[in-house]
Amino acid sequence: MRLGVLDVGSNTVHLLIVDAHPGARPIPQSSHKSVLRLMRYLTPDGSISDEGVTVILESIGAAAAIARESGLDELLSMATSAIREATNGAEVLALVEERTGIALQVLSGDDEAKLTFLAVRRWYGWSAGEMLLLDIGGGSLEIAAGGDEYPDVAISLPLGAGRSTVGFLHDDPPTAAQQEALRLHAREVLTAALPAFAEEPDAHHVVGSSKTIRSLARLAGSVADGIGGTERSLLRRSQLDDWIPRLARIPADARPALPGITADRTFQIVAGGIVLSEAMAAFRVRELDVSPWALREGIILRYLDRLG
Repeated sequence: MRLGVLDVGSNTVHLLIVDAHPGARPIPQSSHKSVLRLMRYLTPDGSISDEGVTVILESIGAAAAIARESGLDELLSMATSAIREATNGAEVLALVEERTGIALQVLSGDDEAKLTFLAVRRWYGWSAGEMLLLDIGGGSLEIAAGGDEYPDVAISLPLGAGRSTVGFLHDDPPTAAQQEALRLHAREVLTAALPAFAEEPDAHHVVGSSKTIRSLARLAGSVADGIGGTERSLLRRSQLDDWIPRLARIPADARPALPGITADRTFQIVAGGIVLSEAMAAFRVRELDVSPWALREGIILRYLDRLG
């Protein structure tokens, strides 16, 4: 069957179309993305501005048109932190359904973490043992841990790359003081979250997912041999910490010249690197594997499991 996943995140509207059936690996057929950067459109009262709502409607409308032309058996549509936490989020969701016909399912932060963990578990398999997952979105950082398909502990923290940029890195490029303020804030939030994982066994395998982490790994990471001749993308904290100060000295419009830094992530990549560095430090992670699967694949896998 042909499935579509429409992911309305804090940074992008992303439509992924796959061919899939229960028991088989989903095969991507096409991917369509438009940049939102919704954090730019948040007003002081926490609502999405009229301009931001217009951008959302245009982006979802374009994705809906592609979905209608793609012969989908099912379209799975979801919204994550930016719309979930906006004070006018319910109104925006109603307007999206009225104007585009798309009824977005709003995922909680915990659900984001659980579904991403499911995708990562399926990618690495049972041999990965106890896993720790770090996933940085535009609005939130998801952390999950466990030894099964769904995690024993899953939390969402307000440390997304876009949110952290808007909240702390006000200059382009950001000042050293702004970067340090974000580090201290991230450290405080992560320290408060650590007790939730106190009873978890040590992780055998630490995994990072999301476009931000994949971009950082391409820039600062390394590649090793994987199963069946595939490549493993690895990111060490020492490599990341070596790159962050250099990346922060480069203006945002010049960063896409670097490997892995795309135009849709260039404004928030420094904040994403700082948050990831602090998360790895908090959990005493020296190195992580970078998963090619994340939330969208988790949504697909859960849907297929329910069919089975």
